Amino acid sequence: MKKLLLISLISAALASCSTRTGHLTGVLVRPMYFPEVPLGMVYVNSGGFTMGENDQDVPFLHQTRPKTVSVQAFYMDQTEISNNEYRQFVEWVRDSIARDKIYLNEAGRTSGFKNEEWTDDKAKEWINYQDLYFDEGTLEYTPYDPADRALGRTLFNLNWDREINYTDPELVPLLADMYYPQPERFFKRKEIDTRKLMYKYYWVDLIEASKRGRINITPDGYDNQGEKIVTEHRNLETPPHPFTKDPQGQDLDLGHFNKKGQNNAIRGHEQRQRFIIDELINVYPDTLCWIRDFTYSFHDPMTQMYFWHPSYDNYPVVGITWVQAKAFSIWRTQLLNSWLVSTGEIFVNDFRLPTEAEWERGSRGNLELAAYPWGGPYNRNEGGCFLGNFKPMRGRYFEDGGFHTVKVYSYNPNGWGLYCMAGNVSEWCETAFDESMNEFSHDLNSDYRYNAMDWDPPSMKRKILRGGSWKDIGYYMQNSTRTFEYQDSAKSYVGFRDVMTHLGRGGRDFTREGGEEIQSDIQLR
Repeated sequence: MKKLLLISLISAALASCSTRTGHLTGVLVRPMYFPEVPLGMVYVNSGGFTMGENDQDVPFLHQTRPKTVSVQAFYMDQTEISNNEYRQFVEWVRDSIARDKIYLNEAGRTSGFKNEEWTDDKAKEWINYQDLYFDEGTLEYTPYDPADRALGRTLFNLNWDREINYTDPELVPLLADMYYPQPERFFKRKEIDTRKLMYKYYWVDLIEASKRGRINITPDGYDNQGEKIVTEHRNLETPPHPFTKDPQGQDLDLGHFNKKGQNNAIRGHEQRQRFIIDELINVYPDTLCWIRDFTYSFHDPMTQMYFWHPSYDNYPVVGITWVQAKAFSIWRTQLLNSWLVSTGEIFVNDFRLPTEAEWERGSRGNLELAAYPWGGPYNRNEGGCFLGNFKPMRGRYFEDGGFHTVKVYSYNPNGWGLYCMAGNVSEWCETAFDESMNEFSHDLNSDYRYNAMDWDPPSMKRKILRGGSWKDIGYYMQNSTRTFEYQDSAKSYVGFRDVMTHLGRGGRDFTREGGEEIQSDIQLR
């Protein structure tokens, strides 16, 4: 009897601890998320504004017609990306290539290549060495040939906690081909060959993935349910992609017929991999743009010193194409998300180039109908000082305090706390350029994107530039002035800054985002 009573008490206790109530509660075991403004960024809350010219501009009236748009909350870099910040990206690519070469060369040497038996002693020798450059957390002895690089890289991860000494006598021969060959060296200087700094990255073409294609047809013309195909979907007649054997737009039929003959018409993609785009790009800025951009003008010192010399560390990076800026943003996203995962946190939204609407929302500083980021309508303050770095007074460049570019935190910030939204360097936007974009684009997160192919005409490779630059007249510093540059061009007056979409409602009071609102959600349960 006592035994039955004990069992009953234990069962009652276990039942009382159960999280199942029979009611709709959602998934209870979920991580709490409190948003945090990324380092070096400012918070721009959700809101609407009048996008486009606030004063009559007859020559460009068609392409700058005012329009009310609403933009989701986002974070924006407080300054333009500086030389030193971009150099972190360049050196990360350099060091990852070096680590890969150390791994490949030393693995082959330690194993004796294919002919020597992989013994326990050699395994220990290899493990002791590679611990300097690879994470030991992934080590586990497996009888494989470490010269097999493809297999080896699945077992060992690069260890970024150990710095590489490029003057280490043991490493010098392993990294020899990273430097310019002897005939190409200037005064026999041993310098990294910047042509070798290639970065492979991935992005998902969500626009293409969102489209629906035809369903997968069996050879006899019937779908997966045995029904004859009578309805044509998108791209039914589209020829195969040149790099694949499958038709573009082919979808799986995930639908199901019930007894009445109704079908829920659910579709799924046949091949998800085709939306994951892999790219390879050289990451080093085009330093020669300083000479190329100006005819009959002396800019040799800027070409030779601007990117790498410490005196220019806090100046905006230039000579970056739109595609390189996009690659930088993807690398920056992976850098942050990898760190978040290592600390037990969850992913956040990607860093990316701003849409044109986001850029103008940020530039206006929450001032409605303002001509400039500081308000307007003039580019001088009451003391007669210029408020940005541009080309004043018919070419007296230094009158505003800067000859070429100036430091990224120069002048006063606007209402959001953003520096140099007018002047210094023009800034890449994600948005593709079209003269009538203000007329056909949506008023909710307004944007227009086009992924130009190599064979597309130049007019399809135009991307929006905003903000004006150190070599532009004051007109281009206005909040609403829009111009363009080609996505594969690098200019000495074009830079960029990143944004990240905010996770949450996006209200004005950031302290309430994910804080009190989350607590109130818990109380409702």
